[in-house]
Amino acid sequence: MSAAPRFTVVVDPAACCAMGRCAATAPEIFAQDPGTGTVTLLDATPPPAAHEAARLCAELCPCGAITVDEDEKQER
Repeated sequence: MSAAPRFTVVVDPAACCAMGRCAATAPEIFAQDPGTGTVTLLDATPPPAAHEAARLCAELCPCGAITVDEDEKQER
């Protein structure tokens, strides 16, 4: 029995520049802190249907505050 592929979203609120692209692109995964505007993570292990959105948010983040950690074998 093989384990399910690992897919984890990680955020660094200290690196966040509060642009809000992540929350607008994937509101099921990200939100913005109402006081600071910085990223808050709603789901560190989103379902497979949200993986592409999480990858896009990591790619688009102008501050590099979002990373995705996944098995190399994960299908895209």
